[in-house]
Amino acid sequence: MSEEETYKATVRIYGEPYTIKGAVPPEHMQAVAALVDERMEQISRKAPHLSISKVAVLASFHLAHDLMKIQEDYDDLIKLLEDSHASKITNP
Repeated sequence: MSEEETYKATVRIYGEPYTIKGAVPPEHMQAVAALVDERMEQISRKAPHLSISKVAVLASFHLAHDLMKIQEDYDDLIKLLEDSHASKITNP
């Protein structure tokens, strides 16, 4: 049994370097870091008085919200496809 390949990348989020290890290529890690960084920068511009930890929590909240919305949309599309497929089987 082969082990999953591990990659490593140093990324910058909100001006700080982080070394990330994972099963995805460094380019993917950089893209994810850029997304987190941009969201933190957006929040910081709108509310410059917030501490870095509050900015990070709000960024996490917003990204989790986006993920949940995408998951709901995906689930709706799957259901629509399943219903369409079932309809074609019962009404050829």
